[in-house]
Amino acid sequence: MRLLVATDAWHPQINGVVRSLEQVVKAGPRHGFDPVLLTPQDFRSVPMPGYPEIRLSLATARGVAARWPSPAHVHIATEGPIGLAVRRVCLSRAQPFTTSYHTRFPEYLAARAPVPESWSYAWLRRFHGAANGTMVSTATLERELAGRGFRNLMHWTRGVDTTLYRPRDEPVPEALADLPRPLFLFVGRLAVEKNVAAFLRLSLPGSKVVVGDGPDRARLAAIAPDARFLGALTGETLARVYAAADVFVFPSLTDTFGIVLLEALACGLPIAAFPVAGPQDVVGGAGIGVLDHDLAAAARAALAIPRARCREHALRWTWAESARQFYGNIETSLARAGVVPRRTPQAPTGSVALP
Repeated sequence: MRLLVATDAWHPQINGVVRSLEQVVKAGPRHGFDPVLLTPQDFRSVPMPGYPEIRLSLATARGVAARWPSPAHVHIATEGPIGLAVRRVCLSRAQPFTTSYHTRFPEYLAARAPVPESWSYAWLRRFHGAANGTMVSTATLERELAGRGFRNLMHWTRGVDTTLYRPRDEPVPEALADLPRPLFLFVGRLAVEKNVAAFLRLSLPGSKVVVGDGPDRARLAAIAPDARFLGALTGETLARVYAAADVFVFPSLTDTFGIVLLEALACGLPIAAFPVAGPQDVVGGAGIGVLDHDLAAAARAALAIPRARCREHALRWTWAESARQFYGNIETSLARAGVVPRRTPQAPTGSVALP
């Protein structure tokens, strides 16, 4: 069964949306689906104002229709130009589709411009309301969006590669070897909505380490000249930095999940964060982190948490379960559209075939 996945976020971007979509696309054949991607690589693009690292696609409904792969189902991952164009084509063709809610755009926009959050949420409610279902990553976010009038919400959790992200008995990376301990680490995009300045202004022992890049890097470096900024890292290099740190500090107040939380836990790092959606769902009361409105107190208290407990908790979050939920939601959407998939004895568990 062909599935079109439309996303405005794709390589070379490094973020949770891209990581999540990589995993479900990879798992598609195991669930009886043939995913086809529509990404910014398929269109001309321009730099996003104020954030040139992100390109905005010049996608139109006509351009999308010219590339239409005749899918049985469509999943729209983002509310950007590609998502809007694909949504328009789906509605014109009575094409079943789902969406996902990854990013708190109302809060992000309000941090940059005088746009009331209520206006943005009204627009998002309309965008997602036309879908057969909207996938959200946590129970906290689901309750919040339901309270704002969103409907047909579906749960889609996230996972972590526990083979790559693991505790390591090896020398500290050279970039960190000269820093006083303990090491408090942040990994993520350096943009105003990530609230990284709150981390850098904390009074903590040892050293602060920042991994990531973005439009706010120069301002943040000026706030904390003693912090070590390593730029954007991926793969083994990133995993070794996680494993060498002592506490992962997550200052965001607006993230809907935070895959970096799972990556840190898988490497044995306890979490320090504010008690908000995302950390509440990943950390909760599991004893693998400290959630407190006093982020400095949380970071200091997290030093006492056993690393083995963090690793054990991370092992519960798998990309296999994430994919199972995602494709289960697709099947539910098809059923809502009156297309009831039937399983075939020859197909692997979880796969479907059209009648």
